[in-house]
Amino acid sequence: MITWRRVVEGDFPLLGSWLRQPHVRRWWNHETTAEAVARDFGPAARGEEPSEDFLALLDGRPVGLVQRSRLSDYPDYRTELAAVVAVPDEAMTIDYLIGDPQRTGQGIGTAMIRSAVGRTWAAHPAAPCVLVPVVAANRASWRALERAGLRRIGTGDLEPDHPVDDWTHYVYRADRPGADV
Repeated sequence: MITWRRVVEGDFPLLGSWLRQPHVRRWWNHETTAEAVARDFGPAARGEEPSEDFLALLDGRPVGLVQRSRLSDYPDYRTELAAVVAVPDEAMTIDYLIGDPQRTGQGIGTAMIRSAVGRTWAAHPAAPCVLVPVVAANRASWRALERAGLRRIGTGDLEPDHPVDDWTHYVYRADRPGADV
């Protein structure tokens, strides 16, 4: 069972080690120095920015990271995404990774996504949906989204996180249970 806790500054060395893993580095084009990790994850850890960073724990041990944010808190990104799909007010988004390469391919990513989406409904009662863009070349990621119950609602060009990637992204959506869509 996946449990969660907010990322704190003491987790930054772990995040840096995960970001250096080849299977993460391929899709997360992120600086991995201690200073860069503190710069990029520190504001959320201290509550200085609206995004939320969580460690996913399996049997009490950290296995992954989920970042969750309200798209309206990042207007440039929301505008870019809205050129591809409709973005409802209060829509949320997530990003995620499995840190340890030995833990990939075991369904943990799917369980993390399913759990993170489910927790979003309680934490953000106004959120009608979760939208997740993923670079089309990242088959493992979009397959995990599908296995977690999200459905592909669009394909379009979005600036990739990693400059080696094509701009083509798939956009996935999960709707709040019981909501009229």
